[in-house]
Amino acid sequence: MTRIVIVGGGYAGFYTAFKLQKLLARGEAEVVVIDPLPYMTYQPFLPEVAAGSIEARHAIVPLRRHLNKCRVITARVTGIDHQKKSVTVTPEGQADFSLDYDHIVFTAGAVSRTFPIPGVADCAIGMKTIEEAVSVRDRLIDNLHLAADMPAGPARDRLLTVVVVGGGFAGIEAFAELRSMVSAMLKQFPTLSIDDTHFHLIEAMDRIMPEVSLKSSQWVIKNLEQRQGFIHLNTQLTSALDGKLLLSNGMTLETDIVIWTAGVKAQSMLGGTGIPLDERERICARADLRVEDNGVILEGMWTAGDVARVPDLSGGGVGGYCVPNAQHAVRQGKILAKNLVAVIRGEEPKDYVHKNLGAVAGLGVGYGVFQSGDLALTGVLAWFAHRFYHGFAIPTWERKARVFTNWILHFVWGRDFSSVRKVQRPRAFFEEFATRPAEAPKKATKQKVGAR
Repeated sequence: MTRIVIVGGGYAGFYTAFKLQKLLARGEAEVVVIDPLPYMTYQPFLPEVAAGSIEARHAIVPLRRHLNKCRVITARVTGIDHQKKSVTVTPEGQADFSLDYDHIVFTAGAVSRTFPIPGVADCAIGMKTIEEAVSVRDRLIDNLHLAADMPAGPARDRLLTVVVVGGGFAGIEAFAELRSMVSAMLKQFPTLSIDDTHFHLIEAMDRIMPEVSLKSSQWVIKNLEQRQGFIHLNTQLTSALDGKLLLSNGMTLETDIVIWTAGVKAQSMLGGTGIPLDERERICARADLRVEDNGVILEGMWTAGDVARVPDLSGGGVGGYCVPNAQHAVRQGKILAKNLVAVIRGEEPKDYVHKNLGAVAGLGVGYGVFQSGDLALTGVLAWFAHRFYHGFAIPTWERKARVFTNWILHFVWGRDFSSVRKVQRPRAFFEEFATRPAEAPKKATKQKVGAR
């Protein structure tokens, strides 16, 4: 039986496997999905998870539950030999093993791109995973509880300061959603006011959100400033040692929460494997999503999503290639599945052609921005567009139902401000009060004769 190995269970990998389940006949091929995580994260919902609008578990899609006709392996791929058509699989804490394949699909996605700025690696956190979103939420809520009982001063200011680095969609959405959450939370803290909280966004360019028009981006800045958010354009972070931030404009900030959203890069797992990569470590692909090496097709090797350099035949891509976003990853995954089935059945694959449908962002309850061509929406209409688009875009009806239920409950009772930060050390409370065996009494030393 033909075996298809999919490396990565994110957008592109999940949708490839999900579509293959529907297209393949029984016994026609075995689909194996390998990912170190047992779930796909729907990343557009991470800001709302961080802001308490969506339950964290509802923003992820369990692979084994929804890819029930596939074999799911929770592990990393640590080696590839395409000549032998074999991959080395490394489960956490277990021995490696080899897995043969007929077709391999690389959909490992992207990770946060950072720069060698002092302190960033030690104190900053990204917004790419569900764990990061939950951690930011819990830390911010805990900081508010601590600050509420402290006198005004530098220590309290540090707890009430949030800094986001990067003014793209991810950064703006995280910034705006957290600003909205804190504003709502302050009703429960009579000792704190909105003037006591400090939200700063740092962007190196002279504008934010390049995916929307300049007019729309300026509206976003004005809206955030009205909500007491501070936007620093043409500004870079030069140091973040011990949470003490130094900006290129001479300003200094001190904070416990630095959220890094200043770009992404392809998952660097293929160096030295012989897989053809470009200068940004993306896999070189044809428009039909087959991998190529200097114009030569590598039979049985496919790629899609953020890890792939796919030609944008619509003409709208930067540098002639598809930009790394969820729209392309989802649609490439579906086309890749169709092309795989076509090749298995002796048919010709089709090229991926997709024109960007536009961009939509949620900026906290009641605020949003939408851009599609010359059509631009801001405010509550764009907010509704954001919720309905992503509410229906998250895969499977089961997840859609959970997300919409979250929003309904949020509308009725407001956000959930519960913090479970201690889950990061779940045994701390037990250890504190656990009874331990008594120490054995020390043997008395015999005194020498004549000793005084």
